[in-house]
Amino acid sequence: MSVSLYYSAHRTAPLTEAESAAVTRIAAARTASFPYDDEESLYVYEQRGDEPREVIAGSTKMPFDPERVIPVIAHLLDSVSELRRAVPDAEWRVHMDDLDVPWNDAEGYTLPGMRGAGPIA
Repeated sequence: MSVSLYYSAHRTAPLTEAESAAVTRIAAARTASFPYDDEESLYVYEQRGDEPREVIAGSTKMPFDPERVIPVIAHLLDSVSELRRAVPDAEWRVHMDDLDVPWNDAEGYTLPGMRGAGPIA
């Protein structure tokens, strides 16, 4: 069974040129720094004409290797946090299948125990 992380941002106004450039820069930098060449990394879809309010959307399938899941999730959530900070006035939704990932202004997107000395650190 496959689990994926989905991310999207909606608003009435399209991205500005500066925002589009920031999204492209962030996606390229975060993809280049992804820890595993043989796993899916941050993937931002091309804008679809049938979703005019959707200014950013993407998804990433989680790895099957349990030792890779947490580093991949942490990297992806940090990536999406950067995207959100580049386009802060949109309505964002980040979720792993049916589980919504909460936003924290100080830490960005994170899951409980992900940053500390908890069981998944």
